[in-house]
Amino acid sequence: MMADNIEHVITYWVIWQRFHSPALTGFEVISHWLPFLLFSPYFGALADRYDCRKLIQGSQALFMVVSLTWGILFATGTLTVWDACILLILHGTAGAVWTPPEQLLLEDFVGTADLPSAIRLNSTARSLGILLGPVVGSALLLGLGPVHGIWVNIAFYLPLTLLAARTKYTGHTRYGVVARQRVGALAAVKVFRDVSRDRVLAAMIILAGLGSFFIGSAMQTVMPTIADTTAGLSSGAAYGVLLFANGLGGVLGGLLLEGTGWIRLSIRAALWSTVVYGASTVFFAISHYYLVAAPLLVVGGIANLAVMSITQTVTQLRAPREKKGQVIGVYSTSANGMRIGSGFTVGLLGAAIGLRPALALSSAVLCACVLALAVYLAAVARRSPSATSAPPSAGPA
Repeated sequence: MMADNIEHVITYWVIWQRFHSPALTGFEVISHWLPFLLFSPYFGALADRYDCRKLIQGSQALFMVVSLTWGILFATGTLTVWDACILLILHGTAGAVWTPPEQLLLEDFVGTADLPSAIRLNSTARSLGILLGPVVGSALLLGLGPVHGIWVNIAFYLPLTLLAARTKYTGHTRYGVVARQRVGALAAVKVFRDVSRDRVLAAMIILAGLGSFFIGSAMQTVMPTIADTTAGLSSGAAYGVLLFANGLGGVLGGLLLEGTGWIRLSIRAALWSTVVYGASTVFFAISHYYLVAAPLLVVGGIANLAVMSITQTVTQLRAPREKKGQVIGVYSTSANGMRIGSGFTVGLLGAAIGLRPALALSSAVLCACVLALAVYLAAVARRSPSATSAPPSAGPA
C-alpha cells in the first residue's frame, strides 16, 4: 500500500506538470478503481481455482513493470496522454488482481478462529501504508527526482513478492478446497445472485459499498480545499495536519479494536460504525477550525476501519468455501469499485454547491441509507430471526 501511494504521489505530480489536464486528473481516480468495479468477481474466481501465491506474484510484477515504465518515459521525455492512461489502468488492474488472493491467504495462514484478528491487523497495516506513502513519496520526489524516485519505489513491492515465493501456503492448503470448474468473466458475475440469498452477507457488502460510494476517495479530493478554509493554521500546515489525522485514524482504529475487543462481529456493530463514519464526516465538512476537524477525522478513520474489518470478516466467514474468492471479489467490487461514485456524489455536486457542502450532504445521505437498511433488516429479523444472525464461528471481534 505504501508503494501504491508513493507511485500516486510521483506520477500524479509529473502528469499535472506535463499536461495540466483536469480531465486526466479525474481519469486518475477512475482508472484506479474501475478494474475493481468490473473484474473483481473474475479475479476472485481465479483465486478460487489457482495458487494464490502465483497470482500475488503476478500482480506485484505488474506493479513493478508499470513503475519501471513510468521511469523510462519520464527519463526520455516521451510520456504522452495515451501512455499515462494505459499505465494508470494497468496499475489499477494490478491492485484488483492482488485483493482476492491476499484475503484467501489470510485465512490459510491463521485459520478461521484467528481470521478476525488477521483482517484487523492487515487493515491496520494498509492504513499505515496509506499514512506513510505520501510522506515517503514526497521525500523520494524531492530528494531523488521523479525518475529515480519511481524506480526506487519498485523495491517496496519486493517483500510481498518474496513472501509469496517462500511461504508454503497457497490459499487452499489448510482446508484443501479448490474450485475445479473454469469460470469466465461473465459467469463469475453470477455470484451476485448467490450472495443476494444470504441477507447478512448482502448487508455486509452493501454497507461497505455505501461508505465507498458516498465518501470513498472524496476525502483526499476535498482536503486541499478544506485546508484552505480551515482557521488556526496556514493552508499548507492545515493540509498536512488533516492528511495525517485522516491516516492516523485507521492505524489507531486497528490497534484499539485489536487490543480491546470492544466491537463484535454483528450487523448492529457494522451499522453503528457506518453511521459514526458518516456523521463524523458531516461535522468535519462543516468545521472550520483544525482543532475540531482533526479529531473528527481520527474518529472517522477508526469507525471506517471498524466497518471494513467487520464487513470483510463476516463476508469471508459466511462465503461458501468453494466460491470464497468470487464472494471476496463481489465484496471488492462494492468496497473498492464503488469508490468511483464519490467522484459524482462529491466531485460533480461540489462543482455546483461547493466541496464542503457536497461532502456534508453526501455523508448525510450515507447515514440516511444506513438507517433505511437498518429498518429493512429489523423487519426481516422479525419475520425470520435466523436470516440476520451472525455467523456462529465469528465470536467476539
